Amino acid sequence: VSTQSTGLQQSIFNRRIMQAGKDYYAVLKVSKTATPDEIKKAYKKMALKWHPDRNPDNKKVAEEKFKEVAEAYEVLSDPKKREIYDQYGEEGLKAGGGGGGAGPGGFEYRNMNDEQARKIFENLFGMFGGGMGGMGGGMGGMGGMGGMGGMGGMGGMGGQRGAQGMGGMQFDDDDFSFFNFGPRQRRKPESTTIRLELSLEELFVGCTKKLKVHIENSPDKTYTVDVKAGWKKGTKIRFPGEGERGGDLVFMIDEKPHPYLKRDGNDLIYSARITLKQALTGFNISFPTLDGQSLKIEVREVVKPGYVKVIPGAGMPISKSPGQRGDLRVSFDIDFPDYLSQEQKTESSKLSKTNHIQLN
Repeated sequence: VSTQSTGLQQSIFNRRIMQAGKDYYAVLKVSKTATPDEIKKAYKKMALKWHPDRNPDNKKVAEEKFKEVAEAYEVLSDPKKREIYDQYGEEGLKAGGGGGGAGPGGFEYRNMNDEQARKIFENLFGMFGGGMGGMGGGMGGMGGMGGMGGMGGMGGMGGQRGAQGMGGMQFDDDDFSFFNFGPRQRRKPESTTIRLELSLEELFVGCTKKLKVHIENSPDKTYTVDVKAGWKKGTKIRFPGEGERGGDLVFMIDEKPHPYLKRDGNDLIYSARITLKQALTGFNISFPTLDGQSLKIEVREVVKPGYVKVIPGAGMPISKSPGQRGDLRVSFDIDFPDYLSQEQKTESSKLSKTNHIQLN
């Protein structure tokens, strides 16, 4: 170790470096154990927050903050600089370089200026070779945005110049909100939705539908929709880019009313009308099922108002669980007589005594 290097380190300690300078971890709002990915993510978030073009009403403060987060990222993203900073603080980075010379790690330390801060931003995002200075002040006169190929002039936004060459650019969704042209330029055309009415029988067994559709300014086209057994009302079948103005074409399943069955999710509901005698003595009912067979239900228990008999596995197929079905729920509407003859009343009294029921 050279005498010069040893003397330099001693001078660093003499100046109490550990207690001096900026707290770059606090600037990026990360812990001192943050990983490189966490540091990059934090810089990205803070740089977007404080970019001067995003803060036209507070531009001077934003410019300083923007440079500060760039400086913090430049140090903490470089293993050598971070090691020196962790040991000796900001002054350790400056020591021996006078703000621009070679520091103790053999690298150049610099006070961040506007151009350097923007270059760090551009390098991280892999875009905007010409900078984005013109984006401020209500998006007027957007500066040349190099690197965005195939996006020739993005006019209609306060005199923006064309964006060129966008190769290899990657963004999260939040990144687009930074560029004020984002929401309008990114918005996907609305989908063209067509209601597809199907009977419960078709939804029970599944079917194939061929549908001829006319889209404005396009020739008629026939679409094939394979309906899976068990699909529900509201299920959507999407054909990307086939709708009006380049939007998606969507067929949305709807259910036709059934004469004697109702659907509740994967279950089927059947309401049987019975007499009071049947409710008390038992009965059999049968009806055709959705797949063309006949279902016989034997009821031997006393049917009280509100009673529901559940037939497991006799409901609709469950499209996401092949081979499984919902239940059939049978409710009963008891037809009480409006009038009883004396003989009927006597018989009812006998029944009540036999079953120890007190009739009022």
